[in-house]
Amino acid sequence: MKTPLTYKDAGVDIEAADRLVDSLKPLARTTLRKEVLAGIGGFGSLVSIDRERFPDPLLVASTDGVGTKLRIAFELDRHETVGIDLVAMSVNDVLVLGAEPLFFLDYFATGRLRPDTAIRVLSGIVEGCRMAGCSLVGGETAEMPSFYADGEYDLAGFCVGVVNRDRVIDGKDVVPGDRLVGLFSSGLHSNGFSLVRKIFCPERGFSLQSPVKGSGIPLGEELLKPTRIYVRPVLALLEKVPVKAIVHVTGGGLTGNIPRVLPPEVQAVLDLGSWPVPDVFRWIEEEGSLPVSEMLGTFNYGIGMVLILGKEHVENATAFLSMIEVEAKVIGEVRRRPKEQAAVVW
Repeated sequence: MKTPLTYKDAGVDIEAADRLVDSLKPLARTTLRKEVLAGIGGFGSLVSIDRERFPDPLLVASTDGVGTKLRIAFELDRHETVGIDLVAMSVNDVLVLGAEPLFFLDYFATGRLRPDTAIRVLSGIVEGCRMAGCSLVGGETAEMPSFYADGEYDLAGFCVGVVNRDRVIDGKDVVPGDRLVGLFSSGLHSNGFSLVRKIFCPERGFSLQSPVKGSGIPLGEELLKPTRIYVRPVLALLEKVPVKAIVHVTGGGLTGNIPRVLPPEVQAVLDLGSWPVPDVFRWIEEEGSLPVSEMLGTFNYGIGMVLILGKEHVENATAFLSMIEVEAKVIGEVRRRPKEQAAVVW
């Protein structure tokens, strides 16, 4: 007689996943906005729109992951902050259009569910949602035996925000003479890690315990600094100062992302000496023998978000950001773009 098999025998523990969801529910409830009518646990989530605040609403959607930064978390067994990264990557993208993040969903996939690891990751997602002021309304925990190496997982996040039609920020009004205000990053954020891991590999005498030149911070600790979430300060600034364009500096760095919001007839001219470049970027540059063009096209280089606004509003903008303790500098200006020149020069 054949021995009967169960789904658990095949490597999928549904009961463990259910217990994980039950333990997450109280945490997720701490993120819920008044617009949420039904959150985690059902087949879908119900979310309304505040029509008093948004009489002519547009929804803005974004999705992203954390990339190979997760490998650092695996190697150090430190999983508390990658959930913040996951939220940051999507809510900052939604913010670019002037939208307020409304709700967030996550996808957590692993070969074998380790509840202790999963709850650390998911607690970070909850913290990220709190920081962004958006609701965690659902997600998916997928246990996929033999698909992922033991102890590894992947993450994806999905965010929907809302903006009134007349408040959309799209860059179409950017003109020569406008200024670029850079908001400082917390570090690498979530991009460029494949190159960093290639530079600081064991074969070249490095480990995640190697001190970063200049700061002395262990490399692994530096790399796991969570991506900065700019939602609250930028939304507050938008109530004070008109902003023409917003850039979230992600994959492709400054030179890859700034052109995405510029009209074709203008270019951004960066003043590379105008902001302090964190030690970790200088070290990457030195150890990898990377030209400035590669640094600017791969990393945020110390600037995680760029605001483009009329020069007459710069003083008020920087004063307000300073008042709310957000580090920012004027990092360049917009000029007319000569033929055959790049959209970003320095």
